[in-house]
Parts: sequence; structure tokens; C-alpha cells
Amino acid sequence: MRFLGEKSVNFKWKISFLITLILVFLLSIWNYKNRMYDWDMPGYMGCFYTIIMPDNPEKVHHRIYDEIKKEAPDYEYNDIIGVKKYDRTRQYFTKNTQSFTEQLPYFQIKVGYNLALLSLYKLGFTGPMSVTMLSIISYFISGLLLFYVLKNIFPDKPFISGALSIIICLLPPVAFISRISTPDMFVFQFMLVFMLGFLRKWNDWSMFLILFLITFVRPDYITFTLTYLFTLLLYDFYKEKKIKLSYGLQAALLLVLYFIIMKYYNYPGWKALFYDTFIYRRPFISTEVADFTMGKYFEILFSRLLYFKKVTLASVSMLFVIFYLSKDLYIRMISVFIFVNIYIKFVFFPQSAELRFYISFIILLLLMMLYVVSKKYKNFQLGKIA
Repeated sequence: MRFLGEKSVNFKWKISFLITLILVFLLSIWNYKNRMYDWDMPGYMGCFYTIIMPDNPEKVHHRIYDEIKKEAPDYEYNDIIGVKKYDRTRQYFTKNTQSFTEQLPYFQIKVGYNLALLSLYKLGFTGPMSVTMLSIISYFISGLLLFYVLKNIFPDKPFISGALSIIICLLPPVAFISRISTPDMFVFQFMLVFMLGFLRKWNDWSMFLILFLITFVRPDYITFTLTYLFTLLLYDFYKEKKIKLSYGLQAALLLVLYFIIMKYYNYPGWKALFYDTFIYRRPFISTEVADFTMGKYFEILFSRLLYFKKVTLASVSMLFVIFYLSKDLYIRMISVFIFVNIYIKFVFFPQSAELRFYISFIILLLLMMLYVVSKKYKNFQLGKIA
């Protein structure tokens, strides 16, 4: 009888996975049909075309806008090139090769992402399609990874795992990042692998490999990878009263990777990025200084904080549930680490109107909450909640 019961459960998991696979595939097609050509696309195309033609910036520049014009709807192409009076900077990017090329370091530092784009281009996709398809492919893979993460959270609930995977994929911010030309969807799948490693208790160096890849894809996630190691260091010191030197070595390796990338691509720095994003987007980085006071920074930060209340409410609520249901110190510390990273990201880049910058952390916190719920209520069933 036990054998028959296990066989029945395995069959249910196969059915659940098949349904999830089909639905995620259909959602990927739907998002592809609703793909967006935004003004990040020329920047990332510029990165891999520069790898192919490093000594011909003029050709790279013209080729990018010609290809986008052929594929993008007119209204999206006009938004990219800037046709309105206040779009002066975008007009410079479109018409002036030097102006465009000076912006590339902001995009080039996402090395892992750009190499993936180059790979798709080498496989035969056009430049714009390479950028679009990478987000769609990453969305599909992320949907399957969500299923496996949730399978580890609810090992006896195949249909709950499948249903939650689809629900998360349907969340507007998740669907949105699958349609745009940014590395947000691409790095999301690595964040899910990180969560899978955490749940399955992978060893320290296996987890380090994931941290390394996350940093290689998005160096601005160095705050996430370093604070994770710091959290482990604190936990081990509290429990065992000793410092694990391997965490220090791993942190040093991540910092070396980070600074090599920054140096190699002549990254203008956080101050320049903040100025160009929130104060004034300079047409020529080399001729205008990015200068602002701390007073101006805090003025922008606090004004954006008012529009961050939904994220705050959701994040605080999930953290409260985790602390209420779990007394496990390790679970609490990891949850706080994820929660804190939402606000670290906000402090450095307070783009409160765009959830895409925070959605990876929010989903991780959601998965932690579901993990705690599954441990607290081992016979957890949707029917009982209803």
C-alpha cells in the first residue's frame, strides 16, 4: 500500500509539472507578443556590438538604431529616440556617436548578461530580438525554477506548488520584467537558484558559485552577495563563537570581481549614476560634472520614500508572518537579510515607481514566508484555508 501511495504522489507531481510547463510556456508566448522596445535596448545592443566591432563605434551606433527602427512599433521607436522637446538627451544619444558611446559603461558592467545576449546573437537572432528573447527565455526558466523551489517548500503538495508557480509568474511586476530590455528577468533566475540552494542546504562553495554568478551578471547586487556572507558570519559567530575564514575569503573574491569589472569598463560610479537618473541625464558624461549635495540626495530619497509604501507594507507584513510563525534564529536572520536588501537597494537607487528593481528580493521574502508556513502547518492545504 505504501508503494502504491508513493506511486500516486509521483504521478501527481508529474501531472502538476506538465500543467505548469504548459502554462508557463503559454505565458511566455503571451509576454513575447506583448514585448516592449524601450530605451535600455540601444545600450545593451551597444555592449555586444562593441565586443564584435570594438574599433568601429560609428558603425555600431548607426546599426543599432537602424535595426530597432525596422523591428519596433513606431510609437516605441519614437520614445527611444526622443521626439519631444524635453527628450533632448535621448536625441543626443540617437544622433551623436560620442554621446551614445559615453553611456555604455552603465550597461557594460552587466558582463554575464551581455555575454548571454552575445550568445543569442551568434545563434542567429537579430540584435533587438536577442535582447527581447533573453528576457522571455529567462521568464520560462524562472517559471520552472519556481516550481522546483516550491516543490522543496511543499514536498507533499504538487498542485499547490504548481498553482503558486503560475500565480507568481502572473504577478504584474514579474510579467513586466519579462517584456523589457533589462537584466532583471535574467538575474531573477539566478536568485531562484540561490533560494533552491538555501532550501536544499548546498555547501558553502556551491552557494558561493551562485553568489559569484549573480555578481557577474549584475555587479550592483554586490550588496546582496556580501550581506548574505556577513549574515552567515554573524550566525556562525553567535552559535559557535568563532569566525569562519572561508566567508572572508569569499567576500574578498566577490570584491575583486566587482572592482575588476568597474575598472575595466571605466564605470563612472554611483554618484554619476544617481545624478543621471534622478537629477539630470547628461548628454555628454565627459564634459559635465555630476555634482550634488547630500541635502539634495536626502531630498530625493525622502520624496521617493512616500511612493514606496506598498512595498514597505508587503515586506513588513511578510517579515511579521515569518517572525510570528518561526522561532528559528537562522530563518529569521536570512529573512531579515532579504528584507534589508530591499532597502539597501532603495537607498542607493530610490526608483520607487519601478518595482522591477526590488521584485527579486520581494519574491525571495515571499518564498521564505511560504517556507515558514509549510513548516508550521505541515498538513497545509488550500482547502483548509478556504
